[in-house]
This record gives sequence, C-alpha cells and structure tokens, in this order.
Amino acid sequence: MTQHISPYHAPDFYTDALAKGRHRDIVGGRWDETGRIQMALMLDAGLQPDHHFLDIGAGSLRLGCKAALYLNPGHYWATDLSGALLKRGYDTEITDKSRLNPDHLIEDANFTFPGVPDTITHALAFAVFTHLPANHLRRALIQTRARFPRLQKLLFTVFLAPDAAQSLLPVKQPDGVVTHDTRAPYHMLADDVLYLTRASGFDVDQHQTRLPRGQVLFIASPA
Repeated sequence: MTQHISPYHAPDFYTDALAKGRHRDIVGGRWDETGRIQMALMLDAGLQPDHHFLDIGAGSLRLGCKAALYLNPGHYWATDLSGALLKRGYDTEITDKSRLNPDHLIEDANFTFPGVPDTITHALAFAVFTHLPANHLRRALIQTRARFPRLQKLLFTVFLAPDAAQSLLPVKQPDGVVTHDTRAPYHMLADDVLYLTRASGFDVDQHQTRLPRGQVLFIASPA
C-alpha cells in the first residue's frame, strides 16, 4: 500500500471530501474556535487593516472568512494545495464577497506562491507543517523570504518532540494527537525548527501559546 506524505496528498482525497460536504471537517474541525484563535494570533502579531496578508495553507478559509472582513478589500491572499477547497470555502463561507476577489485564492503545491504580489507584509501557515516533512518547511521558509521583500512577520506552527531520542518514537501531544517522525502528523525538534528558520534568513522566537492539538507557534521576522 502506497504511503503518501500526508492524507491530503492521496488521490481523490479532496474530490471525495467535497462531494460529502466535509470542507470544514477536513481542515481539522473546531472550525469557529480555531479560526478565532488564528485571527487572534495575527492581531497579537500586529496585523492592521492596511497590511497585506497571506494565508498559507488556507484550506476552506477558516481564517479567511474573518480576515477578509478585517483587512482592507484586496489585502487578503490565500494559497492551498487544493484550489477546489479554496473555491468551496469562498462559495460557502465568505459572507461579503465584495471583500475578497476569488483571484486571490491560489492553488500552490510547492510554496512558490504563483501570482501573489510582493506587497505581502504578514503571513501565517497554521497547521501546514504538522502534515509535511521538514524539508517542506525549509522550502517554504526560503521561498517566503525571497518572494516577499516587505514581509514583517511570518507565523507558523509545528508539532514538537521533547528530545532527540523520543523524536524517533510516536509522541502523544498535549491534546492527545499522536505524532511521528516519518509519517503524518509529523513532529520536529525545536532546535531543528530554529536552525532551519535562521538559516533561511529569519530571526525567530518560539512561543508558549497553547494552540489546538498541541501545536507550537513560531514567529519569524526577516533578519
């Protein structure tokens, strides 16, 4: 049986889920609670309505349905592995469609951010690298740093293992999720996250904010 790097990469995953109306469920559930947490993180990081925001791995716009109302029109951009999931979120979750141009919702499987302007000042990748191997974090960091010269802050979350020895074993996270080193959901070592981020051209801090599923927040600023 083929093991995909994450459930989201399995053939027909999105087609089947969207056919069943599960656009909220497949991004982790706890829809409104998690969206409010994401919005609070960005506000705490200094996001203002006139900033230009990129929601990386935006899914069905759990955060987007809130951020698009807060930001000036045209200042919200979103990317995701699935363009179909973004469209479903736009169709069903965006109440005031004058606030969000659907052209700002971009399918992107490789963190190249095609079509996203270089005006981005703030970005968030929430529960993205929890489902991808570490080299995807490295790629995203390098390309975010290169693509967005006006970037002020990048927030992202990961699962952590407590130490090197335990990182080779399944780890039960604070909210009960069991993570792994070589299959999704993935965990990393804090030192590795800090090293990758700094090597990609950022200053970075690890935060102790308690997040859904036991994720850990890192806030990076261009060095």
